[in-house]
Amino acid sequence: MIAFGIFLGQLIVGWTNDLHDFRDDLKHNRMNKPLVTGELKPAALKRAIFIVLPIAIIVNLVGPLGLKTGAISILGIGLGVSYNFYLKPTALSPLPYALAFALLPAALVIATDRTPPLWMCWAGGLLGMSAHFANVLEDFKEDKASGIASLPITLGRIPSRLITAAFLIAATIILHSAKANTTILVIGIISSVLSIFAPRFLLFKLLMLVALLDVALLVSAAGELAGS
Repeated sequence: MIAFGIFLGQLIVGWTNDLHDFRDDLKHNRMNKPLVTGELKPAALKRAIFIVLPIAIIVNLVGPLGLKTGAISILGIGLGVSYNFYLKPTALSPLPYALAFALLPAALVIATDRTPPLWMCWAGGLLGMSAHFANVLEDFKEDKASGIASLPITLGRIPSRLITAAFLIAATIILHSAKANTTILVIGIISSVLSIFAPRFLLFKLLMLVALLDVALLVSAAGELAGS
């Protein structure tokens, strides 16, 4: 039920993102988007959003998370939507990612009436910001051409690569201190450093590799803390 509630929230965030970016996706001919190919009409997507949104709210509030933690999960959905519609083209673009990624694991610990440790919030926030920078780097040229002045675009491609690597290394070290795993630590640091120099086709793969390794550490450490 918890996973289902989070999944519904991700649908809302992803669908509102596609709806908001529809014209820009058309401009750049992003044929991996069903709205661009015509397989899906904007009106149908709007209907899906309005149907799923109340279900997502109900499932999160009345499910195993409880009202307090369910409200935190809904806040995460709101942060994603606020990024799509308001914060994406601003210098505050990393903020929703940082808060949402920090809140999700913390919420699962709060649901067990425990206080989430600082390392969990810091690691989640760093992973969120690195995800934002990595996502922008993948479409850097197109976003810049569209005048989307997010923080990574404003800083530039090379500084954004360095910042992404630094965030991932910091998150890996923090998670290693909470749940020691030397193999993941070494692979994470090496992959993050390589991403600074990697060609575009390899960059996102390296960043996602480190992110997945870090998520594995985070889930393992959070699972122990929550008593799973």
